[in-house]
Amino acid sequence: MSLTLNTHRIGAILYLVNAFPAITVNPEQMAGLPCIRNLRIPVARVVSMVADGMTHPQILAAYPDLEEQNIREALHYAADAVRGELPVS
Repeated sequence: MSLTLNTHRIGAILYLVNAFPAITVNPEQMAGLPCIRNLRIPVARVVSMVADGMTHPQILAAYPDLEEQNIREALHYAADAVRGELPVS
């Protein structure tokens, strides 16, 4: 059974790397939360800003290191995570 779990986890990681190249997960950074390009900006923070009604230009002004594509990728990542297709931590 653990082999199945490990295979599933490896599959999820490979999917993450291929589908979301700007999303990084590093256990040594931000407690392993998914972040944008190792910038210490968690995906959850970006998604929260969108949910709070911030426009993409407002988010980019607040976080100049982000790019427009990073916001879209964070939203797609969150959607896949909610579906249970990706690890969230």
